[in-house]
Amino acid sequence: MKKNDCLVVLLLALAFALGPASLAGDESVDRPNIIYIMADDLGYGDLGCYGQQIVQTPRIDQLAAEGMRFTSHYAGNTVCRPSRLSLWTGLDPRHTPIRGNQAHAFRGDETTVAKLLKQAGYRTGGIGKWALKNEVMGHPNDNGFDFWMGYLDQSEAHNFYPAHLWRNREKVILNNTIITDIPKARGRVSSERNDYSHDIMTDEALGFIRRNAEGPFLLHAHYTIPHANNEGGRVTGDGMEVPDYGQYASKDWPNTEKGFAAMVTRLDRDVGRIVDTLKELGIDRRTLILFTSDNGPHEEGGHKHEYFDSNGLLRGYKRDLYEGGIRVPLIAWWPGKVEAGATSDHISAFWDYLPTACDLAGVEAPDAIDGVSYAPTLLGGRQERHDVLHWEFDMSRTDKRAARIGKWKLVQPGTDEPWELYDLSRDIGETRNLAKSKQSRVQQLLEKAGYAL
Repeated sequence: MKKNDCLVVLLLALAFALGPASLAGDESVDRPNIIYIMADDLGYGDLGCYGQQIVQTPRIDQLAAEGMRFTSHYAGNTVCRPSRLSLWTGLDPRHTPIRGNQAHAFRGDETTVAKLLKQAGYRTGGIGKWALKNEVMGHPNDNGFDFWMGYLDQSEAHNFYPAHLWRNREKVILNNTIITDIPKARGRVSSERNDYSHDIMTDEALGFIRRNAEGPFLLHAHYTIPHANNEGGRVTGDGMEVPDYGQYASKDWPNTEKGFAAMVTRLDRDVGRIVDTLKELGIDRRTLILFTSDNGPHEEGGHKHEYFDSNGLLRGYKRDLYEGGIRVPLIAWWPGKVEAGATSDHISAFWDYLPTACDLAGVEAPDAIDGVSYAPTLLGGRQERHDVLHWEFDMSRTDKRAARIGKWKLVQPGTDEPWELYDLSRDIGETRNLAKSKQSRVQQLLEKAGYAL
């Protein structure tokens, strides 16, 4: 081998050893398409691959069988808006502008994952629920997205037969009759043709993939199901709006539970449609899909999270900082890159997504973030780990805090309430509070987490 050839081999070996981030700006790198699918209020136990026995999710289960299933992944928070802020910005709840579902709009000068990848040459698109203000303030097009189709205003995002959606800055009028007297509408099946927002947004996601098949592209599919319509459904007459109950129509269940199950299975069907489209276009082996949920399962619109055991072995649900409120599914699928059938107990959270996407896209991640890239876990490399994960949730007149440090979990369930301590390696359901018997351990962990006793 010639001297120059040896040098080339050495440089290539060094580049691969250092990882994708070291190749930022190198157009020769085969950067993956990234599709980030987020359900709304889907619980850790709502998927077959995470233990669900009744509601059917065969396509998502197949995604897990062909990819990697994370068992210790966490949402950015226990409700929608602050959880999504963590995802977009790489910041944990101590550093996001809001820690509850207060209205918030991006100013336009914040760093977001979509901006970073757009600057690196990715085509960026999103469908679904933006939740960070409205058509006037904080628009997705001003925060890194070339294309957006869905809801902008959080207050409109849980009507599944809305009067309109937004395609970028264009208001798209839908063929939906507006019923203003909700109590009288309950139980009535409309004879009008209705545009179910989830179906429209899925078609738009598939269209974005087809238009940008040459890649690389970033697509966020932030679906609104299985969230409840808390005012009652227009079509099915309950809080779980769906065009039909499908395979669950004949079940001897309350309508709300038929609707919930039908929503989850409809979501599963459309994850399958996305995968099928990638395969049809021949781009499946250069596309990473990440599937997750924005927080734990809800108990709204008449649905009861216990009905299908939506939180599995976990304690709590949406608005809790116990595991059931914040631990969520994460499935990573990338044929030929992510090991099929793998399971990872790597402890990660939404704020890790930004540096992960940057790593894979060959982009330098900002310094002032809380996230740690889990790209090494996806690709079988050496993984850096968090010392502490933090959550803070502001609710009316009470604040909740939690921290995870290795196997230990600290929870303060309300303002001025004592801290609780759980050993998640032995007690994933957080049933045995060890704080009284391990006071010195509590003090040690609180100091490490930066909290006072």
